[in-house]
Amino acid sequence: MTNPPQFTWDDLQFFLAVARTGQLSTAARQLRSSHATVSRRIDRLEFTLKVKLFERNPRGYVLTSMGTRFVETAERMEQETERLRADLADGSMAQRGLVRLSAPEGFANFFFAPLLPRFAAQHPHLSLELVTIQQIMSLSRKEADLSVVLDEPKGGPYFAEKLTDYHLYVYGARDYLAKAPDIASREDLLNHPFVSYIEEMIFAPGLDYLSDVHPRIKPQFQSSSIFAQLTATRNGLGLCILPYFFASRYPELLRVLPEEIDLKRHYWITCHRDLKQAPRVRAVIDFLREAVRGEDARFMPPYVTAAGPARRPEAEG
Repeated sequence: MTNPPQFTWDDLQFFLAVARTGQLSTAARQLRSSHATVSRRIDRLEFTLKVKLFERNPRGYVLTSMGTRFVETAERMEQETERLRADLADGSMAQRGLVRLSAPEGFANFFFAPLLPRFAAQHPHLSLELVTIQQIMSLSRKEADLSVVLDEPKGGPYFAEKLTDYHLYVYGARDYLAKAPDIASREDLLNHPFVSYIEEMIFAPGLDYLSDVHPRIKPQFQSSSIFAQLTATRNGLGLCILPYFFASRYPELLRVLPEEIDLKRHYWITCHRDLKQAPRVRAVIDFLREAVRGEDARFMPPYVTAAGPARRPEAEG
């Protein structure tokens, strides 16, 4: 009688990491292992199964047709493992392990990062990776366990919950506005240079808001980084649309036409449905939910009365 192939769950974790990244070095970093170890594990798995799972080429590892089929099986086992861990885990000891959170730069740097000491104190056994690169991390390929996004996911096996609304205004530096032409209407904005995102690099529809202010605005300086936009605006390069929750921290920035221009966007928290009940993921979701709830005033600006357009911008109260 022929013995069935013998491999371990660890083998499958190495296989999935390479399948999702296509690179031994990237997979090794994710697994906190070495390039050589990952290579050996893949070779051993292929030998055990007696099937070729990857084509090797100069650009990396590409799944074969059999490898693609094996991914589906391995991911089902991964999901069942997560469920089992959630069922067996109890109390604070359950909240162990690593969580990779993907979030937009503004939310990550200006809201979440300052809260990390509190998170670490509440969850000392959890390790966190915070990804802020300008792209949408793939939950389906497990590039992130959890994502904060600007647009609600449509379809797919995902859990999604709205964290909060937030508001954006046109801002300018006090010194710049003191010397620049007066702004009494949206048409006057065309007399000013704008700072904005690089149009073809906008990674979420929720960031495409320049035309909501005026369809004929053409930015003079563009950056994929909201921090670079903020810095340029604070230094007097021009006007910029910025979220209130962090632009209001800088007394040198003034809102322009706040009675007329008030944009509203949303932050959503989302993850693969199978991960939602994993204690490590649930701990981060609960922390974010409570943190946002406790900081409502930062996301919701003070009420602005519609007293008509002002010739000079409004200072933050």
